[in-house]
Amino acid sequence: MKQIPVSEFKANCSALIEQVRKTKRSIQITRRGKVIAEIVPVPSTKSRNWLGSMKGTLKIKGDIVSPVIDLEDIEVLQD
Repeated sequence: MKQIPVSEFKANCSALIEQVRKTKRSIQITRRGKVIAEIVPVPSTKSRNWLGSMKGTLKIKGDIVSPVIDLEDIEVLQD
């Protein structure tokens, strides 16, 4: 993480804020060698589409189409 003295931050404030926005890396501001503040990038607010968001996280094992039990075991279907 980059550290800069407060005097340099005062002189280049706009440029440093733009640097944080572009690089997504924080900058610490120091006074007499001690950190007094930190500029952090704002997390992305771009919302993801939930459709397909779990693609590749599921593994199908076995038959997912056939009934779980035999049709002969269902009483309603028996004559």
